[in-house]
Amino acid sequence: MIFGILQTPDYARSIFTRYAELQRSPRDTEEAVRSRMKRQEALYDSSKRFHLILWETALHALVCPPSVLAAQLDRLVGAVGLDTVELGIIPLSASLKIPPATAFWIYDDHEVIVENWHAELWIDDEASVDTYLRVWRTLSASAVYGVDAQNLISAARRTLCSR
Repeated sequence: MIFGILQTPDYARSIFTRYAELQRSPRDTEEAVRSRMKRQEALYDSSKRFHLILWETALHALVCPPSVLAAQLDRLVGAVGLDTVELGIIPLSASLKIPPATAFWIYDDHEVIVENWHAELWIDDEASVDTYLRVWRTLSASAVYGVDAQNLISAARRTLCSR
């Protein structure tokens, strides 16, 4: 899945709708989308930096209609050009030193949020945060950035449009 901070409104709407169905819980999807879009304003704050890594499979996963995914891929290409964003993509062909696992976010090297199907786990003890920092460094070494990342996104879009 594409990170919320980079999602288009339609992609976010698809994700929120599917999670609400999975969890069998009512959710104000439109309010959730508005909140997510509001948080994206941080991408344009020059005092902030976002270092993100996606698995290439996220570029191909049809968790939304194909037209929505196409627009989402266009959004990612634009994000690669932002001064505040460093977007890495781990190619399917990458040699991995550790296996794929759950999604996580590290905030200012002091707090980690681990996401799974039913909850988020907030971690702030130094030893655990250090483990996630090591995982991050290991995964980021397998990722491609800049033009190579844009090429993977463009290839995914071409594949999507050829279906």
